[in-house]
Amino acid sequence: MNLRAQRAEPDEALAASLFAQLAAQSHDGVGMTRDSYGDGENAAHALFAVTAGRHGLEVRRDAASNLYLTLPGRERMAPAVMTGSHLDSVPRGGNYDGAAGVVAGLAILAGWRRAGVVPERDVTVMAIRAEESAWFPVSYAGSKAAFGLLDAAALNARRADTGRTLADHMRAAGGDPDVVTAGVATLTAADIDCFVELHIEQGPVLEEGADVLGVVTGICGSQRYRHATIQGQYAHSGATPRSHRHDAVVAAAALVTALQRAWVALEAAGHELTVTVGQCMTDAAQADFSKVSGHVAFSIDMRSRSRETLDAMDAAVQAIRTDVMQACRVEIDLGPVTASAAAAMDPVLQVMLAAAAAEAGVPARAMPSGAGHDAALFAAQGVPAAMLFVRNAHGSHNPDESMRLDDFARATCVLASVLGARAGVSLPNATWNSCQSV
Repeated sequence: MNLRAQRAEPDEALAASLFAQLAAQSHDGVGMTRDSYGDGENAAHALFAVTAGRHGLEVRRDAASNLYLTLPGRERMAPAVMTGSHLDSVPRGGNYDGAAGVVAGLAILAGWRRAGVVPERDVTVMAIRAEESAWFPVSYAGSKAAFGLLDAAALNARRADTGRTLADHMRAAGGDPDVVTAGVATLTAADIDCFVELHIEQGPVLEEGADVLGVVTGICGSQRYRHATIQGQYAHSGATPRSHRHDAVVAAAALVTALQRAWVALEAAGHELTVTVGQCMTDAAQADFSKVSGHVAFSIDMRSRSRETLDAMDAAVQAIRTDVMQACRVEIDLGPVTASAAAAMDPVLQVMLAAAAAEAGVPARAMPSGAGHDAALFAAQGVPAAMLFVRNAHGSHNPDESMRLDDFARATCVLASVLGARAGVSLPNATWNSCQSV
């Protein structure tokens, strides 16, 4: 069958419309806010559910309110081909982080449905809940729940802004946390042929180079201290000599500087990692212009594809903590640690993505992902998983994300080619008009 003649290319107009609607309903005056299990994420899920239904796709949700949009295949019992990403965002973020992967998948299925394409097996777009851990101190909450892996402790975690539990928010969004707590799995590795996640690159590598796309080789794991504190002693700024101070801000400065030096030393020794103190703040209710600071709250985020590297950096953190406490006469409590495992992407899918990009004439390179993604959780469950990055200016987790729609079109073309090959759909090399206009 001639799929081009039957207009089987992804629905470009639909993609543009979805991005515009997401922006309109998510803008908070500064950037985009789609809060996990809150009004913003709920509205985004509703938009995609209604849109998919209008395009003749099957729509269903699981107990965690993850959303599944399916083009049925001839063999309904065969392992499904899956794609998708998350629809939540960090506070005042951009419009493309996560959403690009869901828009791409829906645009592909809408185009195939319009052309009357029936794949050999189901093809499903998954809109995953609560990927951004800015809201709840839980990694990959939605995808963990889908695999029956979200435990009671995670469901009792409280959202940073509301103070309400994940279970409470999940129930308010139409989910059933009791089913989730029981470990009932909607997804199993045996039922999934593959999971391929399209995502904007969140760093500068593609934008500063000559490539449009990145074929991800692996996803970094993390080790995090989200609720660390330094306890000093408040004192009069004019009446307290340096020798008598227990200054929490001075201790924080010493700690951050030492962390940076340890990071540089590990990099010089050949380790690949990032170390970030993303939060560092005094107590607004207690701090004052004329006070020596008695309290600082901070966080540490360490990421690497190597567990050995994370362990080495964590050992440095512990040593630095001891040294700073002694030097500054303060107490440092790192609080509970949270972690996520690194994941290698499926080598067969990497080859397929690279070949599809080459066939379509789209410049692509192999690269690791420093950021965490739901694809890592799929891979950890034994699902063949892959990621395709799209170049994006100005980084991510900020309002200035700037993915070009023609780059997105090319990436969606490549994704469609791989999904089609896995699902038994024969597609022409370029399934979107923009695909070869690099």
